[in-house]
Amino acid sequence: MQPVAFHPRPGKGGVKLATLPPLTLYIHIPWCLKKCPYCDFNSHEARGEVPERAYVDAVIADLEAAVPGVWGRRVHAIFVGGGTPSLFSAEAIDRLLTAARTLLPVEVDAEITLEANPGTFEQAKFRAFREAGVNRLSVGIQSFDDERLAAIGRVHGGDEAKRAARIAVETFGRVNLDLMYALPGQDAPGALADITEALAYGPEHLSAYHLTIEPNTLFHRHPPVLPDDDASSDIEEAVEAALARAGYEHYETSAYAKPGARARHNVNYWRFGDYLGIGAGAHSKLSFPDRVVREMRFKQPRAYQEGAMAGAAIQSTHDVPAADLPFEFAMNALRLADGFALALFTERTGLSAAAIEAPLARAEALGLVERDAFCVRPTPRGRRFLNDLLGLFVPEAQPPQKG
Repeated sequence: MQPVAFHPRPGKGGVKLATLPPLTLYIHIPWCLKKCPYCDFNSHEARGEVPERAYVDAVIADLEAAVPGVWGRRVHAIFVGGGTPSLFSAEAIDRLLTAARTLLPVEVDAEITLEANPGTFEQAKFRAFREAGVNRLSVGIQSFDDERLAAIGRVHGGDEAKRAARIAVETFGRVNLDLMYALPGQDAPGALADITEALAYGPEHLSAYHLTIEPNTLFHRHPPVLPDDDASSDIEEAVEAALARAGYEHYETSAYAKPGARARHNVNYWRFGDYLGIGAGAHSKLSFPDRVVREMRFKQPRAYQEGAMAGAAIQSTHDVPAADLPFEFAMNALRLADGFALALFTERTGLSAAAIEAPLARAEALGLVERDAFCVRPTPRGRRFLNDLLGLFVPEAQPPQKG
């Protein structure tokens, strides 16, 4: 596919937005020490030295080219993800954040998150990330158990995970720890041991993911033996109960936070806010008064770098049809335990609440949502069977309209 340069243009989908959503910035760094067998993200195993300076040059050029599309809009959160961004030096991260603040009106108190893995953890390096402007760290622990870590192909061990968690909280204060459960050979006591260890460090935020087998991964080609559905359900319920007792709010399908510590970038994503994604394979969702646009950058780092330096990092861009907006909105907002206000649906899509009345009525009849005149919330059953709930909003699933 030929590169597509982005230029503001009149929309064709009949969308009319009275106000534009909040905006966040996502920066993707695609390299990692080793590709995990369960990972379906755009990540590439580092073979030899990564082209750090050239890649940062490309990301900055990409950002410069993207500025006209978000001109004047304030950025309230930045998320540097991957891959493993902590493979890069603090100097590289400083260059990226300095460029962001130079080119965009980033709010003074913006939440700036960097993803890191224990296998790339160095105490001095992480202090330097803090000095570069990172104020929140997300550490990919996954488990503290050596056997479980080996079973899912992680490059770090339990001792490294414990040290990384401890120093991360000491250095940043604002920390998310990523954990996985229903791992090969894991039972409920084993999963709870990971939760107990994580809680000992006092992170303000925890992400607890059920290991799932995704297409185009090594685990999809060579599936491990995982706990069966009943055992996985027992593990999930035990994890949720333990975190609730510890005072963590289960505010999104896989996210738990102490009061006031929800992840700003992710909440904006789930509330169908806008995000500018730069870096190899990054996706953007950008709103204009008359349309909602999705973009994707080139996935391969070399193609991305060449495109970005030529002012053409975007591989594809398209206006989201108005008929698809209800599903796209629901796919995000119904992951939140609080659900969404009907007024927010109209604000973010430009459509009236009548556009989702049919799927909401069906979802309510099935016990998947509860609602009143103002808000819609997934029920515990709806959260448990989220895919079934979201399927009701797929355009093809809608009954044909008469007349």
